[in-house]
Amino acid sequence: MESTPKYLDASLSFEERAADLVSRMTLDEKASQLTYHSAAVERLGIPEYNWWNEALHGVARAGTATVFPQAIALAAMFDDDELFQIADIISTEARAKYNAYSAEGDRDIYKGLTMWSPNVNIFRDPRWGRGHETYGEDPYLTSRLGVAFVKGLQGDDPKYLKTAACAKHFAVHSGPESERHEFNACPTQKDLWETYLPAFEACVKEAKVEAVMGAYNRTLGEPCCANKLLMDDILRGQWGFKGHYVSDCWALLDFHEHHKVTKNIQESAALALKRGCDVNCGSVYVHVLSALQEGLITEAEIDRAVTRLMTSRIKLGMYEGVEKYDAIGYDQNDSPAHRAANLKASCKTMTLLKNDGVLPLCKDNIKKGVAVIGPNADSRIMLAGNYHGTSSHYVTILDGITAYLGDAARVYYSEGCHKYKDRVEPLARPGDRIAEAVFCAKHSDAAVVCLGLDETMEGEESHQSTGFGAAGDREAIELPGEQLDLLKAVQATGVPTILVLCAGSAMALGWAQENVNAIVDAWYPGAEGGNAVAKLLFGDYSPAGRLPVTFYHSTDELPDFHDYSMKGRTYRYLTAEPLYPFGYGLSYTSFAYSDLKLSADKIANGDPVTVSVKVRNTGKMDGDEVVELYIKDNEASVDVPHFSLCGFKRITLAAGEEKEVSLTIRPESMRIVDNDGKRYIEPGTFTVYAGGSAPDALSARLTGSAPLSAVFTVL
Repeated sequence: MESTPKYLDASLSFEERAADLVSRMTLDEKASQLTYHSAAVERLGIPEYNWWNEALHGVARAGTATVFPQAIALAAMFDDDELFQIADIISTEARAKYNAYSAEGDRDIYKGLTMWSPNVNIFRDPRWGRGHETYGEDPYLTSRLGVAFVKGLQGDDPKYLKTAACAKHFAVHSGPESERHEFNACPTQKDLWETYLPAFEACVKEAKVEAVMGAYNRTLGEPCCANKLLMDDILRGQWGFKGHYVSDCWALLDFHEHHKVTKNIQESAALALKRGCDVNCGSVYVHVLSALQEGLITEAEIDRAVTRLMTSRIKLGMYEGVEKYDAIGYDQNDSPAHRAANLKASCKTMTLLKNDGVLPLCKDNIKKGVAVIGPNADSRIMLAGNYHGTSSHYVTILDGITAYLGDAARVYYSEGCHKYKDRVEPLARPGDRIAEAVFCAKHSDAAVVCLGLDETMEGEESHQSTGFGAAGDREAIELPGEQLDLLKAVQATGVPTILVLCAGSAMALGWAQENVNAIVDAWYPGAEGGNAVAKLLFGDYSPAGRLPVTFYHSTDELPDFHDYSMKGRTYRYLTAEPLYPFGYGLSYTSFAYSDLKLSADKIANGDPVTVSVKVRNTGKMDGDEVVELYIKDNEASVDVPHFSLCGFKRITLAAGEEKEVSLTIRPESMRIVDNDGKRYIEPGTFTVYAGGSAPDALSARLTGSAPLSAVFTVL
């Protein structure tokens, strides 16, 4: 009689155990593991499992869960420590739900532990519908936040995974959505290595992300789910990735149906498997056995994929379990503590773009009332963004302001206009709610106008449902429908007007910047968003959100959407002055920077530099400040960004308090990327900027201050 089989021996490595397990499986059993809904193999103690689970900003599509602000909003916090805590909460809720569902025999889609998050694609163009799933336009910010999120999802156990994170969509993927199934993204080698790959590299090499998902499109001629350069040479070769690779959903069908790189479904299955795609979200791998019979693949290639998948499942505790994670009860899902953390996060995402002094409003000075106007004022769907769970309690902006004021003041509400149509009621005339909005404003002390978008207006191709835009993308970045007319009508009353923008991307707000009293970017603020907005408006906290994307003046300024060159895109290569710059955000208090010091003014090539600076809250209100660090290569032999983010730290300072903040510039922030994609550090001088914004003229004008600077030399 056999002693304990190796696959049950917890003293062996996960890889050894998985290899032994796969060796005991029949060919049919192995093939049954390769699609996202993997079959049970009861004789070996393998329960059925669905690999498709979502956790972008909370456990999604699996019932009740904490719905945090959308990913782009979380990026606006500029706080990787806070994001780690949020991801830890998400993984706790994922475990809580998995434990409860499994106990009831429910192993359906969205109820597992392999979370297909985060999305670390670069948000290069504001028209891209899925940009709000990302952490913005900057590769350094995306890298740091991606690493924090992956670590929070995967947990702190030295051996087992709490959940398995997945970095997506690998790689060079950011629209257009309508063409993603056939599109060939062709970045230069410089842009590939300087912009599109760094966040994936950080997730793999630093955070040890367990999974990577391939994109729909081709990159440099090959489909991303069967791309030798990306999957073989870079991911597993240069970066040493050991986890499993998953296709985007139904992406393998595109091989023969749209990309035309294969002739039929068997060839598509074979190409993906041979290149290292281990699990197929879709049905192409149902044909793996016929591909084997045709001699297109070998059984060893099937074994390789299944072994990687079993390794991940054993890491998650498929056999012996993980006591501290198995003990997480359902009461930890959507708990009061998690709802409090959600409100804290939502407050930290709020980004103040303009304020002529009207904010914060004083509750005691509200005599007539407050008008809350606009198609996003009482919108639940706006709160969540896409890939979201179901909250047990949603607080719209109208709800939040109404609850905050209580019996102290009247709240007048008007929808104002439809989000994108020219009228609310089909039989009415265009602009049928604007007169009501004007009436509400005239009878109030202040008007809060809530405009923007929601997930039905910017999102994924297959999720597009309203007919607005092109298959999830936006055709224009201006306010849609009657929204600008509504804002102009309210502002014309002379009542102090505050625009609350709710959107997942940059919008053209030039008229608002010139004419309204204040602008708050609330993003898609999560289930507690209305409370966060109300607290901001009435000064319960000072805002400190920062823009993770550049805001442009108009659609006409944008380069061709199909062009993946970074020339003329994002703060790093933009030539014209934008409406609002990357890293920008105002406060209710003020901060002064002093005593900037470097650990050395001359360093050896490859050494880091530590930067310290003192920050004092010179205002009358306690508040957060985001210390931003940028670097500029003064003597590069190739084109380099104007300057690049290389450090950030969010701190809290009481009025009058001073702190010294230290940040380390990593050697990779000093690298140039040449036209062949080679990365290296050249000797020469570098300028470091430290302050509350980027070191550009517009930021200085908008904030009233410029960062400090210092120079060091790489020998």
